Amino acid sequence: MSLAEVQNAISERKICILIPTYNNEKTLKRVIDGVLDYTESIIVVNDGSTDSTPQILNQYPQITVISLPENKGKGNGLKTGFRKAKELGYDYAITIDSDGQHYPNDIPVFVEALLLEDQDVLLIGNRNMSQDGIPKKSSFGNRFSNFWFWFETGIKLEDTQSGYRLYPLHKIPKKYFTPKFEFEIEIIVRTAWRHVPVKNIPIKVLYDPAERVSHFRPFKDFTRISILNTILVTITLFYIIPRNFVNNFKKKSFKRFIKEDVLESDGSNRTKAFSIALGVFIGLSPFWGFQTLLVISLSVLFKLNKVLAFVASNVSLPPFIPFIIAASLFLGAPFVHGDSNLLSQDLNFELIKNNLLQYIIGSFILSTTLSAIAGISTFFFLNKLNPENN
Repeated sequence: MSLAEVQNAISERKICILIPTYNNEKTLKRVIDGVLDYTESIIVVNDGSTDSTPQILNQYPQITVISLPENKGKGNGLKTGFRKAKELGYDYAITIDSDGQHYPNDIPVFVEALLLEDQDVLLIGNRNMSQDGIPKKSSFGNRFSNFWFWFETGIKLEDTQSGYRLYPLHKIPKKYFTPKFEFEIEIIVRTAWRHVPVKNIPIKVLYDPAERVSHFRPFKDFTRISILNTILVTITLFYIIPRNFVNNFKKKSFKRFIKEDVLESDGSNRTKAFSIALGVFIGLSPFWGFQTLLVISLSVLFKLNKVLAFVASNVSLPPFIPFIIAASLFLGAPFVHGDSNLLSQDLNFELIKNNLLQYIIGSFILSTTLSAIAGISTFFFLNKLNPENN
């Protein structure tokens, strides 16, 4: 795209450039000057800087400046900038860090990528963290973040920590719970949960120790990020995955659901069979209250089909529980000199409590046997329908 085309697209698509800054006096002017080559639609959030940042910003009367009285973190600065951008009528915001690591001449990359989309999308610059000159701690942190983002959303990205992004302002959540660096993880996960595509696009990056000032505090911020991911994973397991499954099932006929989400889902027939077997095993085992957490975690660990495993784990639906209890007590009786006549009593959790070992042994025998049967049956069934998918 030519410079004129980029400038016209920025204006027509109502895109602004948002620059949060805190004590980056060495690089701030260079970043702003670079952005001005493309647009004057710039919002700078001065997050309580104590250096010469206010004097630098006074040189640019044509841009919008928001000055916060004290530093409250990058997340808070971005939230403030997003609110202002929507007030000014913008639909998109490209965020660029003021520490000099991002190149303003990559703005056309974001604009062109947006124009190629037929829907709103959240774009994240991919810095290619494997290249020379990238600090090892940054590369590790990015891989760590990529894994959890995939676990929480099912979307595989190569860079989830880059601050160079394009946000669809009317598609991102309105309220947030984190104020600092972890905000950038929260916003992409929760936006993905709203079924907005999140994609990487290639950008350049510069790490210059002589100029770059990083405010990332390894221990404190990594701890905050870990706590956030723990919360997001919990929400994923107990709300997002079940919600998506139910919504997907409602949108399709049973035949179409089986065809698209089971038969044509990712993985070989063997993988799908193991996924079903795992779900049945967990569903019938005595892991009450932790079945969803276990089945999803083990599916990820062994690279199985999470949807199939989750569906199969629901074999222990309430109507079937009395039969599961009865079968477990019956199968466990010979191994603990238990009383098989317990089946003549009322089948309830009090009965399990008084005969716990008998129940546990029997439930593992039951779950192992039925999971093997389910897995083998599934494999032969799928192999008959799709013999090439092994």
